[in-house]
Amino acid sequence: MAPADQDALAVREQVFHERVRECIICALLFASLYILCHFIITHFKKHTDFTAVHDDEDAAVNRIALGLCTFTLAVALGAVLLLPFSIISNEVLLSFPQNYYIQWLNGSLIHGLWNLVFLFSNLSLVFLMPFAYFFTESEGFAGSKKGIMARVYETSVVLLLLTLLVLGMVWVASAIVGNDAASRQSLHDLWEYYLPYLYSCISLFGVLLLLLCTPFGLSTMFTVTGKLLVKPRLLEDLDEQLSCTRLEEAAVSRRISSGKASCWLNLNVELLREQFFTIRSKRRKLELRHRASPWQRNLGYPLAMLGLLALTGISVLIVCFHVLELLLDDAAMPRGIQDASLGQVSFSIFGSFGAALQVVLIFYLMVSSVVGFYSSPLFTRLLPERQDTPLTKIIGNCVSLLVLSSALPVFSRTLGITRFDLLGDFGRFNWLGNFYIVFLYNMGFAGLTTLCLVKRVSWAVQAELIRAFGLHKLPLPVTHSRPPSKPS
Repeated sequence: MAPADQDALAVREQVFHERVRECIICALLFASLYILCHFIITHFKKHTDFTAVHDDEDAAVNRIALGLCTFTLAVALGAVLLLPFSIISNEVLLSFPQNYYIQWLNGSLIHGLWNLVFLFSNLSLVFLMPFAYFFTESEGFAGSKKGIMARVYETSVVLLLLTLLVLGMVWVASAIVGNDAASRQSLHDLWEYYLPYLYSCISLFGVLLLLLCTPFGLSTMFTVTGKLLVKPRLLEDLDEQLSCTRLEEAAVSRRISSGKASCWLNLNVELLREQFFTIRSKRRKLELRHRASPWQRNLGYPLAMLGLLALTGISVLIVCFHVLELLLDDAAMPRGIQDASLGQVSFSIFGSFGAALQVVLIFYLMVSSVVGFYSSPLFTRLLPERQDTPLTKIIGNCVSLLVLSSALPVFSRTLGITRFDLLGDFGRFNWLGNFYIVFLYNMGFAGLTTLCLVKRVSWAVQAELIRAFGLHKLPLPVTHSRPPSKPS
């Protein structure tokens, strides 16, 4: 064999081994995420929906739908980890460029992960989750033989009709907003135009949902932190408050007992019981704060609040700086690239510290968006309950988390949280090149987050000062309205 042929064969062997290695790594990563998501869904699912009867058709259908939900949740978790994993991989390659044991961490692997997450997220959102919902609600066509296959046929027909309906709506929408009418008159461009347009609409809805949920979630996280941790109080005597509360609880308890034992006392027992439960709850909170150590009471809560304030403030400053960049430099616009050149330059001007800060901010914004989503009045009913979540609610939660997580890379890049450009089809969204949409999005996030932050912090400081100086115990002023004069 000629030397040139040997070199070509060696190159083909190397490419083959790299592809096999990438497939094995992707399979191991997804298997780990699938197992983790299986335990999470098992923790929340309702056991009555998955009975262990051998011939139970409904239980088998629910188990199939549960597998699809687990797959979707694993894809959502992979979308959350996608951008942080890419940033960390770039910093590792910069720190150890010649290390033999991390040569598998290359641009081809990262690019393949981005493409797989994009493919599976759209597959789950467009086909798997609608199939799981219609599959659980189907019963088979009238007159057909009952069984799982009858449900599969009915679900497939309903899903096909729904797909045609959605594609028709996208076709009409693209014809309205598009400029080239000739290319919109046929479904020949289905794969090249209509599906990317549909993905662009879904991504735009996802980042708008993140924009609305994240500031609300940040405000909710400040409130939840105040409830979970023991707050330090100024000018407060816990022993005196606890003693007074115990005496008040004992007095109300005696009044309830005397009201039951005597028929001469005209007491509202139900009202006394509500008062008793309120006082007992207050007493338990005071006991919890009294048992807390001085370090926990005076250090834990301030550090947690300062951490939340610092992360929120840094996020707002980065977005404001990105707004200035958008006005001065066109290169600040989010864009997509097809080649992941890792290990060449850091994506932060502060090096590894800046990259670590970017990863922390990405996770922080994702957690705050999830908290804000479940705290909003529109989606509170979707909040899962331990061992008591029906399958339809699990499907709704998986779809919601997938929409939020799949939009997270675009969300982070649009706000300038990271300089890591979007890989694969994530950068093909039409609205990413619109300056006005990106600019208004950044301004909306900075304005809403600042408003929620100032409002929450100012109210908390004001309430603490009023309580510390005892102004909350002052009686409210009573205004006496002048009675209307009688007509003469």
